[in-house]
Amino acid sequence: MREGRRIAGTTAIATLALVIALGIRPFPAERIVAAYVIVLAAIVLASLTRVVAQRGERHEPSRFEHALRERSERPQRPPELIRVERELVLGSTSAGQLHRRLLPILRDVAATRLAANHDVELDRRPARARELLGDEAWELLRPDRPEPDDRDGPGLPLARIRSLVDRLETL
Repeated sequence: MREGRRIAGTTAIATLALVIALGIRPFPAERIVAAYVIVLAAIVLASLTRVVAQRGERHEPSRFEHALRERSERPQRPPELIRVERELVLGSTSAGQLHRRLLPILRDVAATRLAANHDVELDRRPARARELLGDEAWELLRPDRPEPDDRDGPGLPLARIRSLVDRLETL
């Protein structure tokens, strides 16, 4: 109701201005009428915008608006984590995979931790690296470790891999 009164009042003022302008004729009549039509269109658009905004505040979004909302993606595991998990499984099932894929990753971890925490390079100071790693970890991670005789043989059990990773974490 209140909106209707506002529209009527504004339209009445615009119409009064039209009548006065046509009586005085400061411009040609076509321009005055064109300006009046533009003012009426602006009144209607402003009123419609106000009504739509008020209705949007009171109502839930339509199905269309709901469909347009951005759907949140499910959290995904980082690709690097998936790759490392795959290497762990492959390294536990195949000696060849253990030697070619998993041990190089663990060797890099060992080299990084030895260098950062003990200022020891795995390749240049092997005796000190062996002392810090321990004999069991050294046998697996040493740079000159020979390839397995049976590449299709069993890899390293997950319990031993866990033990090795735990050892690397203590460096």
